[in-house]
Parts: sequence; structure tokens; C-alpha cells
Amino acid sequence: MKPFKDRTPDAQYQNALRLILEQGHEVTPIHGEKAKMMIGVQLRYNLDNGFPVITERAMSGSFLKGAIGEHVAFLNGARTQAELEKFGCKWWNKWVTKEKCDIFGLPEGDLGDGSYGAAWHDFPTKEGKPFNQIANVVKQIKERPYLRTHIISPWIPQYTIQHSDLVRKVVVAPCHGWIHILAFPETKELSIHHFQRSGDFPVGVPFNMIQYAAFGLMVSQLVGYKFKDIIYTFSDAHIYESQYSYVEELLKREPRRLPTMTLDKNITDIFAFRPEHFTLTDYEPHEKMIIPTPI
Repeated sequence: MKPFKDRTPDAQYQNALRLILEQGHEVTPIHGEKAKMMIGVQLRYNLDNGFPVITERAMSGSFLKGAIGEHVAFLNGARTQAELEKFGCKWWNKWVTKEKCDIFGLPEGDLGDGSYGAAWHDFPTKEGKPFNQIANVVKQIKERPYLRTHIISPWIPQYTIQHSDLVRKVVVAPCHGWIHILAFPETKELSIHHFQRSGDFPVGVPFNMIQYAAFGLMVSQLVGYKFKDIIYTFSDAHIYESQYSYVEELLKREPRRLPTMTLDKNITDIFAFRPEHFTLTDYEPHEKMIIPTPI
């Protein structure tokens, strides 16, 4: 990364908020609250200019640890509230109550067969042996980096689609987690294109940005490449009506330079990473803001 003083303030996130708020199509999602939605929003970050943690509001401390904790929990196959909490992620309890889990025939506290950890770590196969997407993609990159099939998916159709003959087996259908890793052996560089089905831009998206950039750092370290850039594509990018006033405040705040994120260089196993192995420095955000989101 460039020295902090040489980095350029990044306004991409703020510009996307403004675009959605001012030009988004008004919709009423399943939650019942109106929202503004924009289809096909994209953000592009060159890691030389800093790690993509937004500066319009503070995302350090418990926010940062929780985001990375959730991600590494899913990498390790976590699918229950109890398993997630072991990694420092505590916010799923609102979605895995007995009432909500009963709808999908799941035990209380279980995110379901179609959840992130289940898909990434234990994808079901015809042969009956679970397929670990994470381990196998990392192995493929090391052995055949030039391939363009280093792709990870959170979507298990038979557990995420629901109609009269099929009961969904996941409390929240995966919103993010389609990852295309592109390795360039000629330059020893690595890029990530992350696709997100649905993005709550004021609340969820800043966490997701941290998670997949952190994933890029992890994979790059394991294969010995430089993490060059990350591109985020959001199919359904939205802002809920109860968030409008908060977004208006965020739009008044001047974007600042992006921070530095470093990793513990001693970690050599993708499943061994934990939040404490990540160190954020050069972070000078605006004040913290708690923004509501419907459930």
C-alpha cells in the first residue's frame, strides 16, 4: 500500500449511497418497510490506496472484529448461533429465534442447510460426501493459478428456493458470498470480484466490504501473491425508509483516506485465521453511528 499520507480520500461508498437515495426505485420488500433500490451498483478498490473500511462512520473495534469473526466462522462451516459466537459473532440471534426457525423446519438457533457455512464448507454432492469449496479452491489456486474457475458460491438451490412443493431450509437466503478469485502468475498478483445478491447499503454492506477484502488478504498470503484489487457488484442495492435520515447525515460527512490492514504472517491455514490476526491502523473515520435495519 502507498504511505497513508499519499493516499487519496475515497468517496465511492458515499457516491453509491447518494445514487440509491436519489435515483433508486421505490419498492416494498418482504419486511414490509419501503425502500429505495438500485440494480447493479459497483465499487472498485485498488488496495494500494488503502483497505476498504468506510470512513463516513467508524467501523473499528467490535464492528470490525464481528465482521471478520462472522466470515471466518462461515469459512469453518459454522451454521448455528452457538458456533458463530465462538468466533466472536453475536448478532444472528434475532434471525434464529424459535419462531423464525420453525417456519423452515429448523431447530432454534440453526441458520439452516442452505446457510453460508453449510454451503462453503459442506456443499452437498451426489456422492453424499460434503464438498469443501474453500479448501479446494485454495488448493486449485496453488496448483493451477492461471485457471479462471476459482469461484465460490453460497447458493444451494434446493435449500434456498421455496414454493408449494419445496420448503426452504435456510432462515436467511444468502445475500453475499459469490467470490471469483483471479490469480495472475505472471505478476504474482491476485484480484477478487465479489458478487452480492442483496445489499443493505447503510448497515450490511460496510461489514461485507471488510469481510471479502479480508478474505482477499488471507488467500493472497496463503498463495504468496500480492492482493491487488477488489471489485464489489451489488445486484439489489437498497436503503430502507427508516435509514433515510441517517444516510442524509452520512452524505454530509467528507470522505477520508482509507486505512491499512495487516495480517499475522505466521498463519498458513485458511481455517486458522481469527479476528485477532488482523490489525487495522491509519484509520481516521467520522464518529460512530448506529443505523437501524428491519428483520
